[in-house]
Amino acid sequence: MVVWRLPEPLPGSLHGLKYRLALVVNGACVLRYDNEAGKGDHRHHEDEEMPYHFVSPQALLNDFWNDVENWRR
Repeated sequence: MVVWRLPEPLPGSLHGLKYRLALVVNGACVLRYDNEAGKGDHRHHEDEEMPYHFVSPQALLNDFWNDVENWRR
């Protein structure tokens, strides 16, 4: 997990955070939440990428850990 506070939002995001939260298993990233300039907030589940609606830092952590638990099942 890495989170930075930015002086202004990245293009494509409405908040002032830059982040990446990843679950790596046996050297492969199987789950990742991140945002990047132009792409905005999104999540990766194995080979699939989909938009993510960022609400708050706490909601981001909750969503990530819920997905980790679901993946582990």
